[in-house]
Amino acid sequence: MSTSTSPSTSNDTPASDRTPDAVAEATSGSKAAPDGARARPHRERAGGERRRRLRSALTGVLYGVPVPVLLVILWDRGVAGAWLLPFGIQMEHLPAPYDVARRFLDLAVGGILDDTYSGTLWEHLWASTRRVLQGFALAAAVAIPLGVVMGRSRVVFRLLEPTINLIRPIPVTAWAPLSLLIIGFGDQSTIFLVFLASVFAILLNTIAGVREVPERLVEAAAMLGTRPARTLYKVVLPAAMPSIIGGLRIALGLAWVILVVGETVGISTGLGALITQAREQSRTDLIVAVMIVIGLAGFLADRLLMLLVRLIAGRRPLIN
Repeated sequence: MSTSTSPSTSNDTPASDRTPDAVAEATSGSKAAPDGARARPHRERAGGERRRRLRSALTGVLYGVPVPVLLVILWDRGVAGAWLLPFGIQMEHLPAPYDVARRFLDLAVGGILDDTYSGTLWEHLWASTRRVLQGFALAAAVAIPLGVVMGRSRVVFRLLEPTINLIRPIPVTAWAPLSLLIIGFGDQSTIFLVFLASVFAILLNTIAGVREVPERLVEAAAMLGTRPARTLYKVVLPAAMPSIIGGLRIALGLAWVILVVGETVGISTGLGALITQAREQSRTDLIVAVMIVIGLAGFLADRLLMLLVRLIAGRRPLIN
């Protein structure tokens, strides 16, 4: 009596006797599922991160809105009630929020008040922005390299520190008359004043950031054969970047503050020039409207600076 045997299947074949194609076919199914399983949590984490950032942005807006709204309400009530505030501030001489809003819209789009200032906001804003960016960029280009060198070299620091701290306390308003005499009227004197207002904040923060860099990072770079000059911008500069960014933000705010001083004399186009013209004509609504424009411009400039830093830094923890 013969016993029939069924043909052996692939599962019964020993692993050593299988061909490479058979092994690949057998394992391909088992690999597909884990790959998909690994990709799904990654997508879920990315989606969760985007939702977290959106919630954080919305929370920031909700926290930031109440205080300005409250200030506008108090402003309106103060003007209506002729409040007398500390420092002798007489609210009755201020324009009402409604009048400032009308002036602001007329500056931006025109067709509301139809005077010589209607629709001129963008021309003045662009002129002022250009001067701020030029002075600020020049200050950063000078202060960051100089601060890195002063932070690493005791000799350079001792040579320059007394002179810098002698010049730094001199207010920019004291430089304004001198700049008109030695530079003349026009954009160059304003850019020079913006440069003076910005350079020291960037320089001091850069020096402080460089001095806080752990010495072991520099020693590790030297052990790997990195030249000292290359170490400055490959190791020291990135490690000091949080402090440098703080200095850049302070300097950018100061640049908008000093802009008005630089544009008060000898310049016909710019936000500071616009405030000067409004003061001469006693147009308080125009003065307040331009003040709000300067505040918004400085706020947006700071946010754009932080966005630029995040784009350059990527995932590196340079900022909070």
